[in-house]
Amino acid sequence: MTKTYHFIGIKGSGMSALALMLHQMGHQVQGSDVEKYYFTQRGLEQAGIKILPFDEKNLQADVEVIAGNAFRPDNNLEIAYADANGISYKRYHEFLGIFMRNFVSMGVAGAHGKTSTTGMLAHVLSNITDTSYLIGDGTGRGSANAKYFAFEADEYERHFMPYHPEYSIITNIDFDHPDYFTSLEDVFNAFNDYAKQVSKGVFVYGEDKELRRITANAPIYYYGFKEGNDFVAHDLLRSTTGSSFKVSFCGKELGEFKIPSFGRHNIMNATAVIGLLYTAGFDLTLVREHLATFGGVKRRFTEKMVNGTTIIDDFAHHPTEIIATLDAARQKYPSKEIVAIFQPHTFTRTIALLDEFAEALNQADAVYLAQIYGSAREVDHGDVKVEDLAAKIVKKADIITVDNVSPLLEHPNAVYVFMGAGDIQTYEYSFERLLSNLTSNVQ
Repeated sequence: MTKTYHFIGIKGSGMSALALMLHQMGHQVQGSDVEKYYFTQRGLEQAGIKILPFDEKNLQADVEVIAGNAFRPDNNLEIAYADANGISYKRYHEFLGIFMRNFVSMGVAGAHGKTSTTGMLAHVLSNITDTSYLIGDGTGRGSANAKYFAFEADEYERHFMPYHPEYSIITNIDFDHPDYFTSLEDVFNAFNDYAKQVSKGVFVYGEDKELRRITANAPIYYYGFKEGNDFVAHDLLRSTTGSSFKVSFCGKELGEFKIPSFGRHNIMNATAVIGLLYTAGFDLTLVREHLATFGGVKRRFTEKMVNGTTIIDDFAHHPTEIIATLDAARQKYPSKEIVAIFQPHTFTRTIALLDEFAEALNQADAVYLAQIYGSAREVDHGDVKVEDLAAKIVKKADIITVDNVSPLLEHPNAVYVFMGAGDIQTYEYSFERLLSNLTSNVQ
């Protein structure tokens, strides 16, 4: 039976993916959000899904309401109206916890790498068999006949606690979201609680000392580069066209695999996917074939060429992610200068990880910083400024504005890596316009 769903905050990355998935399953879908353009809305528009302004009239009696986690009665008139009039709604993660019971569900959790790994798992799985999936880059696919469901499990505010998947990968545990988690131990406890809800197999990165402490009711499989893991990636070959490696399981060789992506972290992501699908009984010949064609996900090492200049866009907003992204850039472009343009995301994270950010950005050849992007859920008390981060970076770190990105032109043999989870893309677009204008002025 088809339903009509209304999404409050439909442009959110998870929300837009879920909306697309339900639409493809034959349901009527609409949603409301702010007018500001967000990269997820293109997919919604292409699917013909209506995006409305926030309005109480959107909440008709016959719609099932799904509410984005950023919206509350004090900042959203639809939520306020629903609460005042007894209109029930489910949060994104609450709805998902019920929805996934219809499938053999495969989750991907972790402080970093969730979206890339979920994308990889979904790509391989959906090329082998009918699969529904939800990826944190705003991509979703729904099939009423699918047996399998691949999804991203977000730890923020313990949103993954309604989820009880058959299988789950956990890529790493790291301290993040300091506006919610009180300590690394608090983060560990959240992941440990989630792991206990997995019923058939938990696949964890065995070289993460926090993940080695995880306990679960299902079998735990460790993956990594070193002996002592169940799934071991070895004989790595990293080139400017991608990475190849072999995988063994408890001493048994499973063969060689190739991925057209860069950085050691992507080899680990692939090893986790191989381990899960091997354990779930899938043919590794098919896994091998489809891993080789995985093109990546949105805003994860997304490359473009503008008038001969290479620009990379990445969602990296934590020191661990910055190091991984710069490692990938060096692998693909070993003879180029790597220029990092980074926008810190949230004041709380910048304060908590200031030294780690500086250390990570030192991996670049040159660093440019954008003003800190504060989230809607925090207040700037003036405790930290982007100049504080610039002062800790050993490399010369300049601060740029969206209106003047011309200092970036000082690097003639450079690859430009734009990183951040805020509006760093506006800086990237300014730079692209600058490059285009230079060419047109020369002609």
